[in-house]
Amino acid sequence: MDKTDITIIGAGVVGLAIAAEVARPDLSLFILEKNASHGGGISSRNSEVVHAGIYYPAGSLKAELCVVGRQLLYDIAAKYGIPHRKTGKLIVATGTDETDDIERLKANGRQNGVTSLSLINKRQIAQLEPHVQAHAALFSPETGIISVHDLMNYFLTQALNNKANLVCHTQVLHIERDSNGWRIFAKNDKGPDFDFSSAVVINATGLSSDIIANTMGAHYQLHYCKGDYCSISGIKPGLVQRLIYPAPVKNHAGLGVHLTMDLNGRLKLGPDATYIERVEDYRVAPEKAGLFYEQTRKFLPFLKRENVYPEMAGIRPKLQGPGDNFSDFVIRQDAPGFINLIGIESPGLTASPAIARFIKKMLF
Repeated sequence: MDKTDITIIGAGVVGLAIAAEVARPDLSLFILEKNASHGGGISSRNSEVVHAGIYYPAGSLKAELCVVGRQLLYDIAAKYGIPHRKTGKLIVATGTDETDDIERLKANGRQNGVTSLSLINKRQIAQLEPHVQAHAALFSPETGIISVHDLMNYFLTQALNNKANLVCHTQVLHIERDSNGWRIFAKNDKGPDFDFSSAVVINATGLSSDIIANTMGAHYQLHYCKGDYCSISGIKPGLVQRLIYPAPVKNHAGLGVHLTMDLNGRLKLGPDATYIERVEDYRVAPEKAGLFYEQTRKFLPFLKRENVYPEMAGIRPKLQGPGDNFSDFVIRQDAPGFINLIGIESPGLTASPAIARFIKKMLF
């Protein structure tokens, strides 16, 4: 190929959602992916949680796109048989000092349009989750889990059915303006370096999005924030039915170590949030098991230290540095025909179909 209409760089959940939304038989659209297959990066390393939209400041893109995307995800999953479950979530206050925190969360969630939230007391918690210990909790019935791999396969199938093309093993080296829009220089693991022209470029490369953006003259800097997970074994299946989160810590990089589950009911703890150097290191230190146990046993009293062991890790591409205040998604056309998506961390999965619609409105 020498010329194409749209090139999406990055075949994670966001890039694939965009491809599914904007692909048309009358447009030439290529998705470039550096890994051997789609979804091989950070999209495959998360808790698969469908967020309600509680934590993010009112009016932010994270809030707006999360709330819209959540309903779109549930609709897509129900219509196309993508495995999911609306589990609900409890954000727990283990003492009276944390009650104000979850009350503020409720007010913020309501501002964002999450109207189903309710504060519940110790007795009501015991009715919902008898094995969870807390003084009070914010109950979010709209939170759930979804199979990210099945979702990405759905998005890819939709895109391919509309004549999109996925090219894997391909890394973008440089991008510069040309008479047709943008010239993309790339290398393929299985062939020689090549270049081609694209009228539109959409940068959805996650951990590399600032680097790709800066090749065309932008000025972004991401921070890598690692999140480790620990599995739980030796616990009776079905002991906990909902996701259990701690009250949030102000200006913390994550949401605190929490209890999640997969669609088979297998429980895990995490992620935590640790800023690291820009290296994709997914090893989990053995001592994390003990740390996670200590951080969660006050609201998960059924846990024993021997139930917790290291499992996996993911990395968040954050615009927010250590100790910084909130940073929003950046979804911006930094030059004609060049759209950058920078800092697309959580709730990027939940927001993905809404992000795709947002991009479509920018293009057409």
